[in-house]
Amino acid sequence: MIVERGDPRDPQVTALLQASHALMESLFPPEENNYLSIDALCAPEVHFFVARDGETLLGCGAVKHMGTYGELKSMFTAGAARGKGAASAILDHIVKHTRALGLTALKLETGKGLDAAHRLYAKHGFTPCGPFGDYEANKTSLFMEKPL
Repeated sequence: MIVERGDPRDPQVTALLQASHALMESLFPPEENNYLSIDALCAPEVHFFVARDGETLLGCGAVKHMGTYGELKSMFTAGAARGKGAASAILDHIVKHTRALGLTALKLETGKGLDAAHRLYAKHGFTPCGPFGDYEANKTSLFMEKPL
């Protein structure tokens, strides 16, 4: 498995992101969905990564440069790849990349009830925190951070 820079507009990656967006839309009200669009993931301040096994796309994730910290975005693993270490590999890569950018923390917003994601983040040293940036507390969001 390799983790490398990816292109959200690559058809295989776009399909994975659309699956992620559809899942979030099925679980949470529109006003509490905070995923980035495909175009927003292509912005210069967003560093987007994919995990592959040969030609097979396993998952993706991104970090958005927010000044002094990075915001973790678009973490999603293909169904067939779940439980095989792709999410951990992507997250490890993003943590190293964020440190290399000189940022002091990595923060994230995720949905309550996404227990596998919560366990992944906790395993990688993330702890609960309050809302950050433009986020406001709501009934479905969970905020976490990892000092770097």
